[in-house]
Amino acid sequence: MRIGFVTQWYPPEPVFVPGELARELGARGHRVRVLTGYPNYPEGRIYPGYRQRWPGTGAGTDEGGDSVTVRRVPVYPSHDSSTLGRTANFVSFAATSALAAPGYLTGADALYVYHPPATAFTAAALVRLARRIPIVLHVQDMWPESVTASAMSPGGGAGRMIEGLLSATMRRLYRSATAIAVISPSMAELVVARGADPGKVRVVLNWTDERLFRPVPATASARAALGHRGRCTVMFAGNMGPFQRVETAIRAAYAARDRVDLVLVGSGTEEERARRLGTELGADNVRFLGRRRPAEMADLYAAADYQLVCLRDLPGLRGTVPSKLQAALACGAPVVVSAAGDAARLVESTGVGLVCPPEDPTALAVRFAEAAALPAAVRTALGRRAREVYRERMSLRVGADQVEDLLTKSAVPPAGGLGRATARRFLRRWRPDRETGVTPR
Repeated sequence: MRIGFVTQWYPPEPVFVPGELARELGARGHRVRVLTGYPNYPEGRIYPGYRQRWPGTGAGTDEGGDSVTVRRVPVYPSHDSSTLGRTANFVSFAATSALAAPGYLTGADALYVYHPPATAFTAAALVRLARRIPIVLHVQDMWPESVTASAMSPGGGAGRMIEGLLSATMRRLYRSATAIAVISPSMAELVVARGADPGKVRVVLNWTDERLFRPVPATASARAALGHRGRCTVMFAGNMGPFQRVETAIRAAYAARDRVDLVLVGSGTEEERARRLGTELGADNVRFLGRRRPAEMADLYAAADYQLVCLRDLPGLRGTVPSKLQAALACGAPVVVSAAGDAARLVESTGVGLVCPPEDPTALAVRFAEAAALPAAVRTALGRRAREVYRERMSLRVGADQVEDLLTKSAVPPAGGLGRATARRFLRRWRPDRETGVTPR
């Protein structure tokens, strides 16, 4: 099957779902064409080694081998709290991908759209309008909530206007998609409540980058990197943004300072605020390691005793299963979860860690103390169970099976099929264009 991918984010950016899915579908014999932007996430700067060009001038790149072809289009690079900057980032990809899509994705049997942002749907909608190609929408985030609750929302009357516009847009997208994959049961309920046909919607739990996140032995060097002092060490890894509310974890760790150490690995818009809070409290059991290379993360996971997942208590986040949860379970690491909704229910129902309500430092401090008190044998058993749950319910193999099924069932050929001449023309256009170059610029 010929599959067109439209995703604003793609490796080498640290957004593994579309990249791993494209690679897996290619390995299964499908021909995959990816239309994406030049990499700039999360710093908001174009990556070294890339130079933005328009594909029509020969700037297209083949980065996926024989079965996966990647074409990049220019974007306005931005990933800060600026409303105008982030809007320009989303809208620029919508415009450039829409211009490139009709020529590049014509001939696909089905289109896959990775959301967010919702503006990525623009290119696929144009192709479908011209060629009646079915679209599978993969929803990772609930809009408008994730926009209006973030720093990029202007608030006030303008914020309410944006919320109304995005709500109407999402209702149209849900109704027009041929099939919809969502990442949790609660998200499925929300999507249906906002206009999607229940028969179109399927829950597909996310996977992680399995080449990076896997069980490894704990090493002395990794324990030293964490500053492990022989006490129970809880690690938070990932984005420190407005939805994580890591201040809750810092206050909880300070309250349980005689039992646990908290290590925060990563960065984000709330990092400086979190560092100031740690200093103000005098929390000497809280350490910040900053961003680390992805290749280091499995070793750091193994060196910690637990992985921490924090989410704010917002209705739009109750259907979110954060990617750090999959990464922890894939590494065989038990978790402590401060969240509501599906992430908490998943951990409770599978027995892979401890759970408490979100944004409650006192409750989280109690869980930290309980985690520290568990015998080593119990922690080991939790880790084994975590790995089993990942392999059985969240792995790339399981997720790709489900998305492949959605794409295959959506791509039912129209009555009468294509004429032979038309089919041959589409196949010629679908072969990788080796003249566009093989190295990113």
